[in-house]
Amino acid sequence: MNFAISEQAPAKEALVLSVEMRYTMINRKLSQMSKEEERPMNEPLAQRLRPKTLAEVCGQQHLLAPGRVFRRTIESGKIPNMIFYGPSGTGKTTVARIIAENSGMTLHKLNGTSCGTGDIKAVLKDIGTLAGAGGILLYLDEIQYLNKKQQQSLLECIEDGSVTLIASTTENPYFYIYNALLSRCTVFEFKSLSAADVEQGIRNALKKLSESESQPVVMDEDACAYLAESAGGDLRKALGCLDFVVTAAPMDGTGKHITLEMIQQVTRRTAMRYDRDGDDHYDIVSAYQKSMRGSDPNAALHYLARLLEAGDLPSACRRLMVCACEDVGLAYPQIIPIVKAAIDAANMVGLPEARLPLADAVILVATSPKSNSAHDAINAAIADVQAGRTGPIPRQLQNKHFDGEDALIKGQNYKYAHDYPNHWVEQQYLPDVLRDVRYYTFGENKNEQATRAYWARIKGEDKV
Repeated sequence: MNFAISEQAPAKEALVLSVEMRYTMINRKLSQMSKEEERPMNEPLAQRLRPKTLAEVCGQQHLLAPGRVFRRTIESGKIPNMIFYGPSGTGKTTVARIIAENSGMTLHKLNGTSCGTGDIKAVLKDIGTLAGAGGILLYLDEIQYLNKKQQQSLLECIEDGSVTLIASTTENPYFYIYNALLSRCTVFEFKSLSAADVEQGIRNALKKLSESESQPVVMDEDACAYLAESAGGDLRKALGCLDFVVTAAPMDGTGKHITLEMIQQVTRRTAMRYDRDGDDHYDIVSAYQKSMRGSDPNAALHYLARLLEAGDLPSACRRLMVCACEDVGLAYPQIIPIVKAAIDAANMVGLPEARLPLADAVILVATSPKSNSAHDAINAAIADVQAGRTGPIPRQLQNKHFDGEDALIKGQNYKYAHDYPNHWVEQQYLPDVLRDVRYYTFGENKNEQATRAYWARIKGEDKV
């Protein structure tokens, strides 16, 4: 009797386990359905119309087009650890949610702006339990806001495969994410949407709005194109504007009608994507200086305009001054006080008038001859100092006017340049270990070549 019971026990335990697992999965599904049904009435349009499949996602065809490695990997069902990187409103969260909800794993969602170490530990508690029997997928939005300790807490479970991580960030992950965590994930870049991608998203939204409101929601063609252009590659921003306008749209014979004028009223200042602490800021100021360096006044003025429209006068002035010194330099050394005067004038009058002296200076810098000879020279000198290649200062240059009894050579022996013809005399100025080093090379421009010719004549090098 006892033997029979012991034989049947494992089967009973397996049956109980199976029932419990099914019960857990059913409850989870019901919970998800309940959450969908309980969506608040004021839920943003972008959230209400979020795509449910990869095929519905606008843009990102370098990742999502049929046959792409990313698409094929996701469709295989084997989800690797991934980090999505790119500007806001480009589909990172949407794609991550689609993957997560179709993975068959237990989904946990956290946001780096609000979660702490305790929230992460609560997720990890599901490892090895019924709740995590099908695998655990952690979707972590805005991961750049987690500190190093919080990111480190994920390492072990990610490495052994007990948790699959999908994270998203608007900041460069190579700057903001812990290296050990980064090495265990594959980074995919989400690019800013084109105006055509945004326009397609708007049209999809209009169709769904017409269905949900049981009345046509019509937008003029020029209004749709204007909204797509003004969104700056951010579909969520475009849908936010659309949501606002739909509420106020008047009824006519065709339903709710949205005009260009209505769109212009809510998008006048929305085209700029800018965050002074984010990648967009550094991308703009980088393009600004590189355009001046590349002698393209039109591009330089464009990026200046973006900085000024964002109200970032300090960055516009700083990079302009840097470019005058670094990229024009000795090819036109008089430009430095000219640019300084323009910057002083800009800061004195403030915006919007500051655009005028800055535009003058930007055009001048962009169209001036270029030389980075001083830039390269000082960098080479600093490199030697940082590497410890210095040595004692030559005796004749020291601020020393007496000699000890042990001095092999008595006297300062400094040659005063003004006592010699052309105010120059040959003597050693660099330390012995660097006596033959040449940091500075004359640039191939009129000003520096004239200076080179002058000193070649003085030093007799033109006759060699």
